Amino acid sequence: MDNDNEDIERFLEEFAEPPQEQPADGCSCSPVQTRSRFHRYLGGLLWVATFGVIAVMVLRMTPNGLDGKRYIPLVVAFVPWMAVLSAVILLISLMNRRRILAVISVLCLAMQLVWHVGFLYPRVALSSVARAAVASSTISVDDRYARLMTLNTRNGQADAAQIVRTVREQHVEVLALQELNSSMISRLNEAGIRELLPYSVVASVSSSDNGGVNGLWSAAPMTERTGDLIPIEASSIPAASIDFDGTLIRFGSVHPFSPRPSNQGLWDRGLGSISQLREDNHTFVLMGDFNATWDHASFRYLLGGRFVDAGENAGEWFHMTYPANKKLFGVIPVPAAVEIDHIVHDRGVVVGDLDAVTIAGSDHKALLGTLEVR
Repeated sequence: MDNDNEDIERFLEEFAEPPQEQPADGCSCSPVQTRSRFHRYLGGLLWVATFGVIAVMVLRMTPNGLDGKRYIPLVVAFVPWMAVLSAVILLISLMNRRRILAVISVLCLAMQLVWHVGFLYPRVALSSVARAAVASSTISVDDRYARLMTLNTRNGQADAAQIVRTVREQHVEVLALQELNSSMISRLNEAGIRELLPYSVVASVSSSDNGGVNGLWSAAPMTERTGDLIPIEASSIPAASIDFDGTLIRFGSVHPFSPRPSNQGLWDRGLGSISQLREDNHTFVLMGDFNATWDHASFRYLLGGRFVDAGENAGEWFHMTYPANKKLFGVIPVPAAVEIDHIVHDRGVVVGDLDAVTIAGSDHKALLGTLEVR
């Protein structure tokens, strides 16, 4: 208890303690005084950082309907990084024998582990047959497996040739793209997308478009095609059904508005509209830029008890997709920090072997995964 009392006293007295008087002869503080002052300031910094972590975690608990207010969704997007900060605080606290801080950090880490256990431990795994099927250089449209890919093309500025090259190299059979325009579609055709994925459906331009229109391409024939799956205050959702050895899977390319304060209300209403598909009888695989992470209550509400997020279900760690191709001050590369692109699917299928790939010209990474229909 003595150490705990000292820890509390350090925290309470950190900024209240009067400055040490300078010796009359003008000599500087002794090494002991310098170390003591350093430890007091270090303790204060650790407490401030801990309160910051707790504040972000409390915002993560904001319920659906309230989590879209002002800057809450922007802050909550970075919740996974709070585990890193908590681990650093824990390490420094242990090194400096600050037991209360260490206990609080352990509790924060434990809660974050519970929240994100699906990213660490797979709930359902792909079969070896599925992995072998998509690895084959010859694509079969008659089996129950497919390589999937989704990408936000950043207002049609992404490198079309690289997209097609990635489709070819990764043996992609279903491609979902967002923020398309006529120029982007023309460049995709020129790069040979029709040779690899001859079937497609692209949404029509509307007043609610979010940076462009969405599109779907497939190696297998499509049925039940539509350019407007559901009413939504965002880019229309093109959708089509594809036969996987007797089982129809309905794919959709989605892109609700981002949660910027200027889009207040549009973000959560868009996610809420997509959640209506939980009442549909089709077996769905929804791909796209959801502009939300697993930690957003509105995204988890969209999933409900029916859908799962492939990233949170595969146990393959995080696949951060935004931002991409960014440089701080035009020089320092900025790593992808949030996972807002997703493959959301019904529980009747499995998606794994996820990968995030950088595509030139886009501010998102492409997200790829392997689908197994069971």
